[in-house]
Amino acid sequence: MTKTSSHTPIHVIGGGLAGSEAAWQIAETGVPVILHEMRGVRGTDAHKTDSLAELVCSNSFRSDDATSNAVGVLHAEMRLAGSLIMRSADANQVPAGGALAVDRDGFSAAVTAALESHPLITITREEVAGLPPEDWDQAIIATGPLTAPSLAAAIQARTGADSLAFFDAIAPIVHTASIDMDICWFQSRYDKVGPGGTGKDYINCPMDEAQYNAFVDALIAGDTTGFKEWEGTPYFDGCLPIEVMAERGRETLRHGPMKPMGLTNAHNPTVKAYAVVQLRQDNALGTLYNMVGFQTKLKYGAQAEIFRLIPGLENAEFARLGGLHRNTYINSPTLLDRSLTLKGRPGLRFAGQITGCEGYVESASIGLLAGRFAAAERLGQTLSLPPETTAFGALLNHITGGHIVSDDEPGKRSFQPMNINFGLFPPLEPGAVVRPEGLKRFRGKDKAVAKKQATAARALEDCARWLGR
Repeated sequence: MTKTSSHTPIHVIGGGLAGSEAAWQIAETGVPVILHEMRGVRGTDAHKTDSLAELVCSNSFRSDDATSNAVGVLHAEMRLAGSLIMRSADANQVPAGGALAVDRDGFSAAVTAALESHPLITITREEVAGLPPEDWDQAIIATGPLTAPSLAAAIQARTGADSLAFFDAIAPIVHTASIDMDICWFQSRYDKVGPGGTGKDYINCPMDEAQYNAFVDALIAGDTTGFKEWEGTPYFDGCLPIEVMAERGRETLRHGPMKPMGLTNAHNPTVKAYAVVQLRQDNALGTLYNMVGFQTKLKYGAQAEIFRLIPGLENAEFARLGGLHRNTYINSPTLLDRSLTLKGRPGLRFAGQITGCEGYVESASIGLLAGRFAAAERLGQTLSLPPETTAFGALLNHITGGHIVSDDEPGKRSFQPMNINFGLFPPLEPGAVVRPEGLKRFRGKDKAVAKKQATAARALEDCARWLGR
C-alpha cells in the first residue's frame, strides 16, 4: 500500500523494542512515522544483526501471570493496548513454564516484517548523530542503553553534565512490607532532621560482632560476575562494590556504609550494635527501601542468599537486586514531564531504557506510551495519562516523579532504573483485601498473595477503562 497521510510524520530514533513499539502505536492511529535505525550503517558492541527489536540478552519476557505478578500485569495491559511487541512474542513463544519466552530470531523477524509492511511507516537506516533538528516538531528518542556516543554527547550538552549516567551503580531495593520491624527500627543517624525529614528517615538493621564477621566472610566468598567486555567501565571509589570494600579489610564496612555511630536500637537501647545496615526510602509511596552503599557485582542468587543474613532481612523480598554496569539513561524525573516530553523542548520525547526503566516489556511499554502521547498531540487530541493504579501508570510515575530527593547526600540522585514491580503501585484502599471464606488465619504469605491479586485486578480494570475497552 502507498505510504500516504495528510499528517506530518513523527520521527522515532532507535529501532529497538521501545522504538519499534512507539512507531507501531503512532502508525496505527493514522499518523505516518519515519523510524531511524543506525544498525545497517553503524553497529553496536552488543547487537549481532540489523533486525529491529533484536533481543540482545535473554529471550525471556519473564512471568506471564497477570493475576499476581506485576510483569504479567504489564503483559496483559500491553495486549489490551494492541502492542506489536506482545503480538510478536505470543506468535513466537517457546516453552518456559509460567514465563513468556520467545524464539529470538522469529520474534525479531516478526516485528521487522510488521513495521516494514505498514503503509504509514518508513524505515531509514542512518545514524542520527545529534538531537533531532527543530523542524522535526514531533520526535521520540528511543536509543536504549547503547546510545551512540555522538547522540549521548548531544543529549548531555542539552540537558546538563549531571543529567546523563554512563555508569549505573545500583543498590538492592527491598519491599518495605518484607522487612522485620521487630528487629529493625526507624532512625536517622544522630536523629538528624534534614529538609522534609523527621529524624526517622532510615530503617536500621543491627548486627553483633559474630553476625558481622559471618556477613563479611559471605561477601568475600560470594560468587561475582565480571564486567562484560563491551562495558569497559572501571570501578571508582565513589561506588565500590560492597564485596570489594569487604576485601580491603575486615573493618572497612563498619567504618563505611555499615558504621553504627549515631544510632540507638529502639528494641534494645542499652546494647550498642557492632555494625548497622541502613535502608533509605526509595519511592514516594514508601513501599520500597534501598540498601545504602550496597552496590554490588555479586550474582543475583548470591545476593539474595547473603543479604538475607542481615538481621531483619531474613525474609526480604527484593524489588530489584544490585549491580554495576555501563548504562545510558537520563535523570527523567528532572528532565521529563508526565508525557515523557523533554522540558524546554516541546514535541521531543524519550522512550525505553534511556528513560530509566529496565526490562524488555518495560522498555516497550514506555515506547507504547510515548507513541500514543505523540500521536495524540499530532492529532490535536487531549492527552490522557494512564491511571497510576495501572502497570503503565505505575511505571510512568516512577520514571517521571516517583523518586526521593536525597538531602543528606548533596548531588546524589535516588532515581535508578527499575523493572515493574508491585512496590511501584499505589497502596490498595482499606478493605480491598478480604479474607477468603473458610480460611481461619489470614496473614503472611496468604495475605501477600491476596494483596498482589487485588492490585493486579484493579490495574487491569482501570487500564481497560483508560483504553475505552
